[in-house]
Amino acid sequence: MAREFDPGYSGPYRPLVESYPDESVYPLDSFRVEWGPIFHRGRLDGSARVLVIGQDPATHEAITRRILVGEAGQRTQGLLARLGITRSYVLINTFLYSVYGQGGGTRHIADQGIADYRHRWIDAVVQDQHIEAIISLGQLADQAYTAWKKTPSGTASTAAYMTVRHPTYPESASRTGSITKAEAFQKLCDSWNLALDALHGVVTPDAPVALRHYGSTITPADLAPIPDVDLPAGLPAWMGDLDAWAARTGVDAQHKRATITVTVPTRFRTWPVLQEP
Repeated sequence: MAREFDPGYSGPYRPLVESYPDESVYPLDSFRVEWGPIFHRGRLDGSARVLVIGQDPATHEAITRRILVGEAGQRTQGLLARLGITRSYVLINTFLYSVYGQGGGTRHIADQGIADYRHRWIDAVVQDQHIEAIISLGQLADQAYTAWKKTPSGTASTAAYMTVRHPTYPESASRTGSITKAEAFQKLCDSWNLALDALHGVVTPDAPVALRHYGSTITPADLAPIPDVDLPAGLPAWMGDLDAWAARTGVDAQHKRATITVTVPTRFRTWPVLQEP
């Protein structure tokens, strides 16, 4: 069976992945530099019409080497689908590396080396693709866009722009105890509905869809799996599916930083089960 896959980096993107900031730019006390940089997900062939700016790669992304493939990615994929965008998108992050600890992203959002490299990526995307809209996920991504918008390339861009709450906002906000998860999901849905109102009809869809708002929460039906074409060649299909298959494990923070446990989801275990004698 033929399967699509991401062909990798060429053109203006190859120099970006050949030379990228390391721990001399991304401090080790604030970023998981040891897991390597994770650059993008989506189209780099000139066909993208929507650019999404996320925050930083999480656990699943460290394994797949593509950003936004966990539940946050699946929620984002569902948002794009409501715009009729099922293929013509590219996603990059505010940070190349996963943020470690509290406040690391906020402390380093404007660091010159981090910002300069991020601007080079956004420049490459908007100059190489026909970007009609840019969506930022969360406050740090909005700050990243705002900083880029002040550059010559940003000033010249005519792409529509919307910032929305990060797809993991309900979980992170409710952990503070200041808001319930249900209330946080409502805020997320309200934010995403505003983006749908602003961008539906502005973005050229891959297939026309009627405007359809979210309700008061994100349901399983609102998620969308990550397409094979977004992932490197040879990754098993379940790495783009809806199951949570990767988790940081260990007895303390240091072990959890160093260890990711990957487990094949039960429904994808197709091998014969051996019976005990």
